[in-house]
Amino acid sequence: MIKTLVAVFLAAILTENYVLCKFLGICPFLGVSKKVNTALGMSAAVTFVMVLATAVTYPIYMYLLVPADLAYLETIVFILVIAGLVQLVEIVLKKYIPSLYNSLGIYLPLITTNCAVLGVTMLVIEKSGADYGYVHALVNSFGAGIGFLVAMVMFAGVRQRLESCDIPKSLRGLPITLVAASLVSLSFLGFGGLVENMLG
Repeated sequence: MIKTLVAVFLAAILTENYVLCKFLGICPFLGVSKKVNTALGMSAAVTFVMVLATAVTYPIYMYLLVPADLAYLETIVFILVIAGLVQLVEIVLKKYIPSLYNSLGIYLPLITTNCAVLGVTMLVIEKSGADYGYVHALVNSFGAGIGFLVAMVMFAGVRQRLESCDIPKSLRGLPITLVAASLVSLSFLGFGGLVENMLG
């Protein structure tokens, strides 16, 4: 059991990284990764919402939508739940931790439209079965959040290094950012056999 959970956690970070391997959450990946501090703040908020969203949507799907033959409403229900959770997080932070709320600023509402959060909740449902239950789903969503953080911080470091480089005029701005993103994504292919070897 522990070995499987570790494998699920590592897979979500390395071999099934939602940003670098599944290409979900690309907007914040490109837009909020200019500085390490903002990348860390956004990643922490996204991780928290991912775990909370999975904790709420998994039981809703399994125990409400499926028994009532309403599984086709999955996307709409999940989006509403995620939007509600983000609003709740925003209210709690504003009231109890105003310094963190002010530092995150506009990044909090942006989590509602982050497709990585919706992707995690929906892909966890696809994997669910006899060997993949609620605990696995929570571990997977936490690993996905950590994977999001790793991708954001790593790419923020790359972008900061690019600022001091002499880049040809035709590649400056978005072109070099996309080239760098593709190279960072390719670097994660090296982890391909890691989880398979753990389970083997």
